[in-house]
This record gives sequence, C-alpha cells and structure tokens, in this order.
Amino acid sequence: MPDLPPARALLSTAPAAVYGAVVLGYDERLLRRKRLVTAQGEGFLVDLPAVTNLDEHWGFALQDGRAIAVVAAEEALVQITGQDLHRLAWHIGNRHTPCQIEATRLLIRRDHVLEAMLAQLGAKVAYVTQPFKPEGGAYGTGRTMGHSHGPEATPDPHAHGETFGWHDHGDGKLHFHPAKPK
Repeated sequence: MPDLPPARALLSTAPAAVYGAVVLGYDERLLRRKRLVTAQGEGFLVDLPAVTNLDEHWGFALQDGRAIAVVAAEEALVQITGQDLHRLAWHIGNRHTPCQIEATRLLIRRDHVLEAMLAQLGAKVAYVTQPFKPEGGAYGTGRTMGHSHGPEATPDPHAHGETFGWHDHGDGKLHFHPAKPK
C-alpha cells in the first residue's frame, strides 16, 4: 500500500471530515520529522520546522486536504492518591518526573523506585492504563525534562545569542532557554 501524501500543516481544531488517526504515546507525541502510520495502516511523512509537542494540536492536514487526528495512546501508569497530594506532587516534581495533575489524584509512568518512595510518604499507589497527558513545562508550553547541553563548539556553552524557548542544539535533544531580559 503506498503512503499517504505528507502532512502540510498542524491543525488546532477538528475539521468537518476526518480521514484517519494516529495513536501515539507520550514520548511519540513530541516530534519534528518522522513517518507516522495511521490506525488504519497507512503511512505519511511529518516534517515540522521545529520539535513540536503534538498535545497542543488536534492533528495534521495532509497535502491533499485530508485530516489525520492525533490520539493519545493508553499507557501503563501509576495513580497516586492520598491525604497530602500537594506534598506528593512536590516530591515527584523534585525528581523532574512528568506528572498528570488532577484534583484527586496524580498520574506518573510506572517506576518502581518512585512508587516505593511515594508509598513510604503515605501515598496510595494503584496501576492504571490510560492516556498520559502530564503538565507542560513551567516556562510556557512544552515538556518537563532536564537541561543538558553536551559538548558545544562555542567558548561559552551558555552563549545562545537570540535563541530562547525550546530548541535543538543539533544533538537530537530538546533544550529550553528563557528569554533574556531586555
């Protein structure tokens, strides 16, 4: 079966007609260039100008006008509940772990070390399977993750010029730099 035409744009809202859908996990919903395959088995190329968090978009418009929805896949998660939910959230955030924050529970990916820590802090831990949509970064939309530059060819590894926000240094990793004060 030949591929569908490539994606030409991201869609922020659902169009009148939908051709298909791609079901993607949390990590897969952060991309720049990749061949995706719809739930119906048809592939298409996505080539975005920058690394993009697809959670902020409804889906893709293909070059021929057809629309492909982005659907969050079900994932193996840990549901955390307890009397001191804000304290538990602090401990999760202190470990730079993506966390879905709701009024009565927190959701993280399964991690036996974090599960043991949270249980020692009085949390009730249960396994669930559902789409994972954690909070974005504190400096706007994006992903919660560490900040590492790796080796760079500049004398000052923090000399970013006018580059700020989420971007790639060419090492395949996503980096965040706040805007410089004016």
